[in-house]
Amino acid sequence: MKARVIVTLKSGVLDPQGQAIEGSLTSLGFEGVSAVRQGKVFDVELSTDDESSAREEIDAMCEKLLANTVVEDYAVEIIG
Repeated sequence: MKARVIVTLKSGVLDPQGQAIEGSLTSLGFEGVSAVRQGKVFDVELSTDDESSAREEIDAMCEKLLANTVVEDYAVEIIG
């Protein structure tokens, strides 16, 4: 089974890298960009066919390693 984990900064947490990207996009001529937030994507393959246990395992991975839950949110998508 495969899962995709998307980790983003929580709303209200400063994102200097996103701000730098926003500034660069503007200087490259991309007009109308009002905000950029950066994040991380993890594609994880698991050796189970049970979606419930896969989700539990991925949640545990996020809580322990993949996301800093103090300042980051994460979303899990089971993709097959």
